[in-house]
Amino acid sequence: MKNSTMQIAQTILNQIKYLDRSALMAWGAQSFCALSENEVRAGGLSFRVNGITHKGWVTIELDWLDTYNVIFTNRNRNVVKSFEGVYCDQLVDIIDYIEGKHAA
Repeated sequence: MKNSTMQIAQTILNQIKYLDRSALMAWGAQSFCALSENEVRAGGLSFRVNGITHKGWVTIELDWLDTYNVIFTNRNRNVVKSFEGVYCDQLVDIIDYIEGKHAA
């Protein structure tokens, strides 16, 4: 269980890095945390960002349909935006959209 939790989190990081090598740095990403399996997700990754527009947390959950749910929370841990059914090749665009860099 623990190994698959870390493997899913590392896979998400690798997918983001493959799509855009500098994305994590541009978002000011830090404090990475692997998410364990529960009733709504197979695992995931959460990290803090300090972007121009969004300052808070980004949570990427791998759901049981093999797509991602991307949840943006502010520093008070209130959800400010969420996206469901996101494919791996859309991760950077979705996070950039919240940062005002692209139109989704």
